Amino acid sequence: MITEKEYESNANRSSTKTLLKLETSSLSNYSGPDSVTFSTIRGISLVNSYYQDLKRARKRHNDSSDVNISTIFHVNNMDFNSLVQEAQRLNNETQYTEEVPRAKLTISQVLQATNELHARVTQIESQDVQAQQLLGSKGIDLSKISKKLESLSARSVLEPLNPISETDVENFLKNEKENAILSVIEEVNKNGFQLSQKRRWEHVKAEWRDEKVKIMNTLGSSSHNWIGIENLPEQTVINETVDFRSCLNNIEMAYAREVHDYNAVVIKGAFRPNLVQKFSEIAKNFKDSNVCDIWEIMKYMVDVTPVSRHRDPLQSRNRIKQFVEQAKKYLENRYKLYMSSIIGSNLREAQRGGIPSTFNLVSAFVGLNFNKSNCFYLQGVDIDGRPLWPMVYYCLRCGDMRSALRCLLMGRAGHEDFIQLLEDKINKSEQKINSKLEEQLKMHYFNEIKNSTDPYKKAVYCIGVGCDINDQHVEVVRTTDDFLWMQLSILRHEAAEHSESLTYSGLQVMILEKYGEKHFNANEQQHLYFQVLALTGQFEAAIEFLARSEKYRAHAVHIGLALNEMMLIEGPRNIEEPLLSIDIKDSVPKRRLNLARLIMLYVKRFEMTDPAEALHYYYFLRNLKDSDGRNLFLVCVSHLATESRNYDLLFGRTMPNGVPSGGGLLQQFDCVNFDSRTAANIIGDELVRKGMFEDAIKLYDLAGMQSYSLRYLCLLLSQVVHQSSKKGSLRERLAILVTEYSERLRGSRIECEAQIIATFNLLSQLISFFDYYHECKYQVALEILAKTKLVPSSMGELEESLNNFKGLGSEIIKVYPDILLAKMDILYSQYKMLKGKDTGMLNRESDSRLQHLRQQAKALTNMAATIPYRMPGDTNRRLVQTEILMN
Repeated sequence: MITEKEYESNANRSSTKTLLKLETSSLSNYSGPDSVTFSTIRGISLVNSYYQDLKRARKRHNDSSDVNISTIFHVNNMDFNSLVQEAQRLNNETQYTEEVPRAKLTISQVLQATNELHARVTQIESQDVQAQQLLGSKGIDLSKISKKLESLSARSVLEPLNPISETDVENFLKNEKENAILSVIEEVNKNGFQLSQKRRWEHVKAEWRDEKVKIMNTLGSSSHNWIGIENLPEQTVINETVDFRSCLNNIEMAYAREVHDYNAVVIKGAFRPNLVQKFSEIAKNFKDSNVCDIWEIMKYMVDVTPVSRHRDPLQSRNRIKQFVEQAKKYLENRYKLYMSSIIGSNLREAQRGGIPSTFNLVSAFVGLNFNKSNCFYLQGVDIDGRPLWPMVYYCLRCGDMRSALRCLLMGRAGHEDFIQLLEDKINKSEQKINSKLEEQLKMHYFNEIKNSTDPYKKAVYCIGVGCDINDQHVEVVRTTDDFLWMQLSILRHEAAEHSESLTYSGLQVMILEKYGEKHFNANEQQHLYFQVLALTGQFEAAIEFLARSEKYRAHAVHIGLALNEMMLIEGPRNIEEPLLSIDIKDSVPKRRLNLARLIMLYVKRFEMTDPAEALHYYYFLRNLKDSDGRNLFLVCVSHLATESRNYDLLFGRTMPNGVPSGGGLLQQFDCVNFDSRTAANIIGDELVRKGMFEDAIKLYDLAGMQSYSLRYLCLLLSQVVHQSSKKGSLRERLAILVTEYSERLRGSRIECEAQIIATFNLLSQLISFFDYYHECKYQVALEILAKTKLVPSSMGELEESLNNFKGLGSEIIKVYPDILLAKMDILYSQYKMLKGKDTGMLNRESDSRLQHLRQQAKALTNMAATIPYRMPGDTNRRLVQTEILMN
């Protein structure tokens, strides 16, 4: 650190150097002798500067040598050279000989630099120093405040008291009482905090669950049991307009009417009609050939032996051959129609004759397409001028194996083994084909026929023995229908695990995963890809794919409904799964369709405008459970009721006498497994969990749970009964309900706890009291309040009012401070009115009335101080102040 003496020396040197920098312009006005040169004047200035600096420095430190300095530097007693020498001597004396560097700044500049250096070295001052600086600038002594704070007790208000010795009975009982009170308060606070936290997390989880459902509707996962699917259109804007026109178009409305009729039959317990048959009849009116084809396919595919409701459809589907037979039957009948249309447009060339039969149809068709010029590569003999193997192939393509056998029998010998194979399939269709015969035909195929130039012969052999599954037969297979029929014909149900035969699951993998949507140009031909999936028994994937298209979504939903009623599709184990998912326990490539999600997504668009139709679709979910184990139909009804809040439409109205008037939409679903009153009760519980008590009151009333209605009505009244009534306010609506329930209580008996009824009656009287109070009709208000016996009118009634208070419910106790304040305000208003009429003359009656008002006010303050209830806010202070103003 630099000492004061060093500061002084440095300051002198700084001043000297500053003076030596004088500009020559400062001497431009000099008017002395010409012999005085610039150096002379500069020297004099230098000496004078030294003199002034040293004088100021020594004066600052009270140095008495200032006189000697003045004498030494007096210009009149010395010549110039002497002065210069003396100045240089003094300068040398002030030179700093220590190792500390010389200061080149003034004292103020050095102080500023020191502060800056100190600030950089100590970046953060201690809290005590900062506090001293802050409070010191305001004139506050921190040390005194610290002592006062240390003297204060840090004991918690609700800290349990330490029990004293048991010999001090009085203090022991006092401490025990205080400990009990504090423990109760702590327990109540703890329970209240836990309850609020529980409700908060329930609300958060409900919001997260809703967001998860929305996300899962459109997003898939990369895990092994989820499939990524395209985003499904979802309505994200709520229709808040008052125009409730139906959102259903003609197609959707036609389906909805059929769904309504079907549910009516089911509810009655009658025989269930075939929904696929019903929907396909409706589809004929849509004038869309693709839609008609879709339903025609479903008619064929569901025409199988019903599956037991106690078995998983996915596990039993591959055990039956009927799906393959029905798919082939559809493709074969479709091809016969195609052949008939070709022949019909070329009747002269076809020369069709004889009895109508598949053989004659095929013969005419082959005659149109084959002649001597384009069948030179075909092998075998001709049958009435027709090539043999095309005749056999097209007979098989039309599903007529007997006609194919007839063609072979009409040909030359050499096909005995294949003839035997066809005869076994015709006559022993339920038995397994002779494996030795099949092996011989396979050997014959690979040795000779595979290299044949006749594609129809190769195709027939592949169909017969199910070999060479990788051959596409492009010369024969020209359309998707041909390809699919060929694959269905060559597959084998009982194929060995490592054999080269095509299995049903192998065909499904080929269609769904190997080729997929891109191969079939599914984006442009949705109906075609659906056809391929449906004919291979992949109903879940077919419905999900069709549901992506806005054009076919309604048809996909109703296909799902129909197949679900016939137990031909299976849903996921958890309804929160995506629309299409994979269960790791299922065989490849089985999929599971989330029918609940499909229906809810479809209904969401019109559930607000068409609730009647929405309920019928939700009724299909009655056998499903949500993740919490609740009936999914009731969950959907609850959601619809809370969102629309149109309870009268759903449940009907309640008559003034408490009897439901009927006419609600849900009453049509009343059966053994469903009751609309039970649904109303469940929805009421849900509304209570959401804090919608006003709606819950109505739902409990509809459910016949009047005790719950009165309980939550009292709960709401206790919060608003003391307020002034405004038009459209909650208090006004509750007052109307109170009037209705009061009339009902007079006319009939409600099964309810006596405490709830007593609380309700008191609150109904308090409504009238506060109404008159806010209308400044004080006398009527006091008369109503006196009937309740809630507050004393004199000190003599204090004991009775205290006893009555102990029997009050929590709803009345909450509003008790407002009752005291309201009556005190009435008394004070009457007191001021009497005082304002005082003429100064002695009036005993007036004094008596004033004294009576004072006694009532005193009774109120004593009541407030005596009751075992902690008044909120400044209630006691206001009561006491008002009483003082009246004395």
